[in-house]
Amino acid sequence: MKFIPTKIPDVVIIEPQVFGDERGFFMETWSTRDFKDAGLDLEFVQDNHSSSTQGILRGLHYQIQNPQGKLVRVIRGEVYDVAVDMRSTSPTFGQWVGITLSEQNRRMLWVPPGFAHGFYVTSEDAEFVYKCTDFYAPEHERSLLWNDADLGIDWPIAPSDTPTLSDKDKNGTPFKVADSYS
Repeated sequence: MKFIPTKIPDVVIIEPQVFGDERGFFMETWSTRDFKDAGLDLEFVQDNHSSSTQGILRGLHYQIQNPQGKLVRVIRGEVYDVAVDMRSTSPTFGQWVGITLSEQNRRMLWVPPGFAHGFYVTSEDAEFVYKCTDFYAPEHERSLLWNDADLGIDWPIAPSDTPTLSDKDKNGTPFKVADSYS
């Protein structure tokens, strides 16, 4: 596996080694040893899987207690995936990273605890899977406003398009007044 730091060093792109032939392909998506060797000593407690159609935006979600680190990947389709640093004591507080994850590029993204996370589906549909370092705690979950001008996230959405959002995400909190993780 190749571990690639992003502009926020704690957020890491992971490129697995893929072995393919006429029968298909094989790749290892998780190895305690490889991740530990890369400085990511992680323990996962929950796996999640979501299915979405084109134009759906999920996020930006985070938990102010029991923060979840997430190892995310796409097994069908393509998404634009975003992580926003919500750690108030971090030098990158309020900064974001966005990358395309797809079944073709087979990349994964490590989103550390204390980050808001979300994605926008750019393909006809997408299957999104992720491992979490802590359990879902709805009483501590927050939703950051996905299109907050103060964050300036460069979503790949045409100005004439409006993403499909849940009520929770439509009513996300602007960054300047959002609860942070400390």
